[in-house]
Amino acid sequence: MEQQQHENYYVPEQSKLPLFASIGLFVTVFGLGNWLNDMTAGKSGSGATIFGVGLLFFCFILFRWFSIVIDENRRGMNSAQLKRSYVWGMGWFIFSEVMFFSAFFGALWYIRNLALPWLSEGPTAELLWNDFQAQWPLMQTPSDVAELGKVSGPGENMAFPGFGAMFGWLPLWNTIILLSSSVTVHFAHTGLKKDNKKQFNWWLGITVLLGIIFLCLQVAEYSHAYHVNLTLDAGVYGNTFFMLTGFHGLHVTMGTFMLLVQWLRSVTKGHFSHNDCFGFEASSWYWHFVDVVWVGLFIFVYIM
Repeated sequence: MEQQQHENYYVPEQSKLPLFASIGLFVTVFGLGNWLNDMTAGKSGSGATIFGVGLLFFCFILFRWFSIVIDENRRGMNSAQLKRSYVWGMGWFIFSEVMFFSAFFGALWYIRNLALPWLSEGPTAELLWNDFQAQWPLMQTPSDVAELGKVSGPGENMAFPGFGAMFGWLPLWNTIILLSSSVTVHFAHTGLKKDNKKQFNWWLGITVLLGIIFLCLQVAEYSHAYHVNLTLDAGVYGNTFFMLTGFHGLHVTMGTFMLLVQWLRSVTKGHFSHNDCFGFEASSWYWHFVDVVWVGLFIFVYIM
């Protein structure tokens, strides 16, 4: 009787790194919360310091953790089954991010299609704000129930300015840049599948550069927004604008860093081949996801 063959499955040693990563993440979020409270109260505190220390510690733990995983893979310890688990893990992570952004898009839909009509008509409008007009972007937001008619809001919105001024509109250029980066990362992937490392390094480097340019333009957009009083305090429009675009900017930052690490691994260490490139593929999947989210933001936050 023929004996059934089973592949070897590498079981890593016990590690304290997950515990340390959880501690680092907790300290980071705790520091961020205190930092925001300090800014709201208009005082200086230790929140920013705690946030910085926690973030550096968390990043160090992740660097050490991923270094071990990469070394194990390079030594051939990872079986096909373990590699499939990496794929599923990344897939579920991206799915969790889809649900994360779905909550914010859902909040935007609720505000625009339900909350605003409720405030502008019927008993609510008669009892609270008779002059309130349901419009989007909301430029005048009721700020004090005790003082009827007192409103506050941004001096300007980031919506589509019209075809005559569209080429000076930063969101349009950000869209072009981010969609172009999705094409360049695909070209890099194509080069890697052909074992053309020169093509891979070239196009991946361009992708990282485009990600950095996107972030620089978003900083410029935020600077302009604050100059015209579009802040988190500028009512529900300011809240939703910065929550959606800000969290997306954080994800672009993460994706750019992930791709930069893969580029450095390829250029300095010679990592990746056509049949062993999960680190890059996972980063590229994440980057395509970030691009798709931006298309949704561009349509529902800036255009509609």
